[in-house]
Amino acid sequence: MALIVIDAREIVAWYRANARDLPWRAPGVTPWGVLLSEVMSHQTQVERVAPVWREWIERWPTPEAFAAAGTDEILRAWGSLGYPRRALRLKECAQVIVDKHAGEVPSEVEQLLALPGIGEYTARAVACFAYGRNVAVVDTNVRRVYARAELGEENLKPRKSEIAAVAGILPERDGPVFSEGLIELGALVCRTTPLCDRCPVTDCAWRERGYPKTFERAPAQKFAGTDRQVRGKIMRVVREAKAPVPQRDIDAVWADEAQRSRALWSLLADGLLEQTPAGYFHLPR
Repeated sequence: MALIVIDAREIVAWYRANARDLPWRAPGVTPWGVLLSEVMSHQTQVERVAPVWREWIERWPTPEAFAAAGTDEILRAWGSLGYPRRALRLKECAQVIVDKHAGEVPSEVEQLLALPGIGEYTARAVACFAYGRNVAVVDTNVRRVYARAELGEENLKPRKSEIAAVAGILPERDGPVFSEGLIELGALVCRTTPLCDRCPVTDCAWRERGYPKTFERAPAQKFAGTDRQVRGKIMRVVREAKAPVPQRDIDAVWADEAQRSRALWSLLADGLLEQTPAGYFHLPR
């Protein structure tokens, strides 16, 4: 179904008046800077990402500089953004950009998808926001706006047809601004608990239907007490240490021996930690 209720001009005008002042939106930001921002922002609040992004883009302004950096310094700089495997994949990605693309971030979706760690959303976001390609960019925010405004549903689960559906409503003029506006609208206004009185969409099918509850939400994933929390605690100890860390320092971070051991060995398996012959732990170099 073609989207007929969202006026692209409304979204573009709203975005230009209300967009957050994020550092990667500044004039002159390179495609590498855009790629970094998209990977860092995945499952992480942009407020936490912004200061780290500024540090990274100053420290490693090009794929060449990043590919040449030590894995240990990258993991230390990643800090507590979460999911540190993303940092490892970024290093692999930068190396491929250097080796296969002469140090220039590719501009086409298919080329971007071939890079390590780059999925459908990130590839389309970089092509759109870094290079102005008028391609559909669909994340959870866009999915929610589309479901409510066009279909009159509270939200949609991910499905293969959504990219084609959103692509069908991209305006010829200001397409990338419109795409970023949809994302921003979902993040700031059309949220899980929406602020409908602030919405620029004149006609919204969900509002006209009386805001029906049509979406079954998955239970919120807990963090406290999970292996992910234990992994984070271990990583912090090793990241902040000035020398390889003995087992006793790892043991001190979590009381449950079985869970602690499971988390530690998963970090080793993921390549996020290495162990010396003497049994000490350190970041990979």
